[in-house]
Amino acid sequence: MDDNLVVTLFRHGLTFANERKAYLGWTDSALSRKGKEQLSQIADDVQAVFSSDLTRCIDTAAILFPKIPAIKKREFREIHFGAWEGKTYQALQDDSDYQNWLEQPFTRTPPGGENYEKFADRIQSGWEACMDEVMSQGVKRTAIVTHGGVIRYLLMKFAPVERAFWEWSVTHGTGWELTFKTDDLRRGKRCILLQEVHITANHDG
Repeated sequence: MDDNLVVTLFRHGLTFANERKAYLGWTDSALSRKGKEQLSQIADDVQAVFSSDLTRCIDTAAILFPKIPAIKKREFREIHFGAWEGKTYQALQDDSDYQNWLEQPFTRTPPGGENYEKFADRIQSGWEACMDEVMSQGVKRTAIVTHGGVIRYLLMKFAPVERAFWEWSVTHGTGWELTFKTDDLRRGKRCILLQEVHITANHDG
């Protein structure tokens, strides 16, 4: 185990925007009362915590790991939905640009938003910087508190079993623990073990 590094990816708690099923990318929606009540401190030996710089992730990290200040990383933000931020499917369903994006989300870009390629590139950049930092410090267990899309990308890239982006279910109140051989991680290879972790007392997705 000395040559392994464990990275756990946590999705932030439920927000007010999540409760009304609105698109939430860079908009800084706070955790809802339900979201806060569902989360609880994790009894773990995590040595370093990274977080998206948006409030819902920072606050989630503070609840999960109250004794470890989270290092904020803008690179771990959700994709930017542009003009669709804060809007629901019902509000957008008659928008032709939106319907085209639903059909081709990896090649179309939300108006004023971010395309998938830029989204993926910045996640990769943030991931590599964080992994370099923890490996240089001898950290063996670290956590990243972030967003659903970010976690899907990282699972698609590093899970031991290959699955497409949308095949990963990443609900609020869960985390994914990835165990890497350190040399594999340095080479950008997949992890050797993946486990789902529940972080809410009342897991309802």
